[in-house]
Amino acid sequence: MTIESPSSNPFREGLTSRLMPQPCSIIIFGATGDLTHRKLIPALYNLAAEGDLPTGLSVVGFARREKTDEIFRKEMEESTRKFSRSGFRDEIWDGFGQSIFYHQSEFSDDEGYRRLAERLDTIDKERGSLGNRLFYLSVAPSEFNGILEKLAQFGLNKAREGSWTRVIVEKPFGKDLSTAHALNSVVNRSFHERDTFRIDHYLGKETAQNIMVLRFANAIWEPLWNNKFIDHIQITASEALGVEGRGPYYDQSGALRDMVQNHLLQLLTLTCMEPPTDLSADSVRDEKVKVLRSLRPITGEMAVTDVIRAQYAEGSINGNTANAYRAEERVNPQSMTETYVAVKAHIDNWRWAGVPIYLRSGKRLPKATTEIAVQFKSAPPVLFNKQTTGLGTNWLVIRIQPDEGISLRMQSKVPGSALRIEPVKMDFSYGTSFGKASPEAYERLLLDAMSGDATLFARRDEVENAWRFIDCIENAWHKSDNPPGLFLYEAGSWGPAESDAMLERDGRKWRRL
Repeated sequence: MTIESPSSNPFREGLTSRLMPQPCSIIIFGATGDLTHRKLIPALYNLAAEGDLPTGLSVVGFARREKTDEIFRKEMEESTRKFSRSGFRDEIWDGFGQSIFYHQSEFSDDEGYRRLAERLDTIDKERGSLGNRLFYLSVAPSEFNGILEKLAQFGLNKAREGSWTRVIVEKPFGKDLSTAHALNSVVNRSFHERDTFRIDHYLGKETAQNIMVLRFANAIWEPLWNNKFIDHIQITASEALGVEGRGPYYDQSGALRDMVQNHLLQLLTLTCMEPPTDLSADSVRDEKVKVLRSLRPITGEMAVTDVIRAQYAEGSINGNTANAYRAEERVNPQSMTETYVAVKAHIDNWRWAGVPIYLRSGKRLPKATTEIAVQFKSAPPVLFNKQTTGLGTNWLVIRIQPDEGISLRMQSKVPGSALRIEPVKMDFSYGTSFGKASPEAYERLLLDAMSGDATLFARRDEVENAWRFIDCIENAWHKSDNPPGLFLYEAGSWGPAESDAMLERDGRKWRRL
């Protein structure tokens, strides 16, 4: 590990540690897809612009379409000009672009993998990538088995002495516990668990990474981070968009499996985990798994009272008419798939017993935002809190996206001769405090995978325990004698009235976003 020196700015002093990656080749299966164009290549370009890529890094796109290296590089240049967060500089691309290559083959073609092995050996010699390989499966899960078997058949999954070989697997990690278990078994037949990186881009977001720093690097929070002081927690991931051409996939998935199983449960584990023994990947992930294993199963009648599922109807967002979900392109007109879900979860351990955690995610809501909101318990009903109207409660809000930052709501006296108390907000924003934009999630995650740091990637038992919790809900929805109804909400609203009622029964309400 390389330890970088603190900043020379006395107001920015602090210790920075970062694993520095070795030269390697990144092989992207499904390289002509949207993820490569919009995220992966722009992310690698931004890392190159920041000086974070190792000398000798090479990128090999593996896909079915006929292309030359030059055509593929030109396509990647156009995508990077469009999607790079840091703009585009010709002098950076001139160097980075020469590291990009294209390899045409069917995913099932033996000859294609034999040629890939030869080409990677040539790249190692010409560019000094030391035999290190990072395979990125940016393909449908149905393709995983065939690709992994071919990599093993031609020895591409085996690291040579003094080098490493790893694989990145994109979500979805199955569609239930049994398929996730089978998928994990497929991956682990070709790659060791330590070399398997299951990517969830939410964990690469700057504020998600900052949750542990907020909790464990500041002595003011951890003594309050328990059921003695916290009333409840809300975790929200809202989207203004609809399915955006993903109708066939989304109609088989729904909000619970598409968002809650991975993104929201990952945020929940970071928020509620115990302090790890150290910052190694497995120490952190051990604590996250303990949270998932402590989640109270939602079964039977609880699936009706503690879970709300709904689907958006026609409405309006920002003055524009939005179609109903069932009228979306390539969606079943009689679909019963939920586009909104709200869950009341409980963690049955000493720290969190009695503290409800409300999760909600939905499409066609008024705006796109993701946040974690922690409401502390009210002050005792004495002194200032003795008023019949009562005072507002304290909220700590961690904004994951957009406008990444943290805010604290507290009570303050309004200036003047009268005693009047109103809530005020202390606010920290990444953009204004550090004077630069946060890196894209894929930048950090790709850099970590190259460095061998799996902290921000899901381990096998994480994925399977998350599915175990979700499967209980899905079974209660679709396999019980008394399944809950599917409610409707107007596009552009904050969800169905039944979701508000779920909190109102507990004497609470959703935080206004």
